[in-house]
Amino acid sequence: MREAERVRKFWQGLGLPGIIDVHTHFMPKRVLDKVWAYFDSAGPMTGREWPIAYRTDEEERLATLREFGVRAFTSMLYPHKPGMAAWLNAWAADFAARTPDCLRTATFFPEPEAADYVADAVATGARVFKAHLQVGGYDPRDELLDPVWGLLAEAGVPVVTHCGSGPAPGAFTGPGPIGEVLRRHPRLRLIIAHMGSPEYSDFLDLADRYGGLTLDTTMSFTDFSEAEAPFPRAELPRLDDLRERVLFGSDFPNIPYSYAHALECLVAFAPDEEWLRAVCHGNAARLFGLPVG
Repeated sequence: MREAERVRKFWQGLGLPGIIDVHTHFMPKRVLDKVWAYFDSAGPMTGREWPIAYRTDEEERLATLREFGVRAFTSMLYPHKPGMAAWLNAWAADFAARTPDCLRTATFFPEPEAADYVADAVATGARVFKAHLQVGGYDPRDELLDPVWGLLAEAGVPVVTHCGSGPAPGAFTGPGPIGEVLRRHPRLRLIIAHMGSPEYSDFLDLADRYGGLTLDTTMSFTDFSEAEAPFPRAELPRLDDLRERVLFGSDFPNIPYSYAHALECLVAFAPDEEWLRAVCHGNAARLFGLPVG
């Protein structure tokens, strides 16, 4: 069976109109090329072979998602140094304008201009932000980011945050630093990428504490992730308890396995089909104000 048929069979079997994927990457070509080169080199943050499953040009990648039946997706992108975020945001705004099924994505970095360009992005239609503490190597508690977090909390714009310590710990990863941000800004709509791997339990605790916090399934539960950072089986009942605050994410195109595999692996961990329907479509539709049917 062709992969697109496997993916469509998955969501059609659940009675869904398609999938909403909150964690996909589209970036300027020269930036994405550098990201792929890093994975090719088995860089220090990965330390293992990581073949890119969907190494194609932008139009083909878009066509692939649409053939799969992905109705909405993001263009996760992130800076690793000052002076980069505003340029990435301009690119992402243009990408979303010519890609109507993409939720317009933006990002930021701790720098004096951050509050201004984040405010501009929100005012002009950004739907979701990405904060990558591991690649960016910055402290989310930096005073330059305090007005950014405050603005995003007030606006209710979600932020997908890679703050877990997988695949390798950073200086400011783990639940501690981002937990302090949540204490300052408890209304923040944080989406914890990768279920907070490998500190799954700690991030589930934060979700219990803060009602605006959700988790995305990106790479979690797959054979690739289970080999080195397995989801603790004792925590499975908490996935059921948080069924309205778990979102499907894939990390497309930067995954070392098929998109269908990521979806099919959810089934083994899902409490029931209603959970799958919520995770793969309903929860994100509600969060982003998208059509439910």
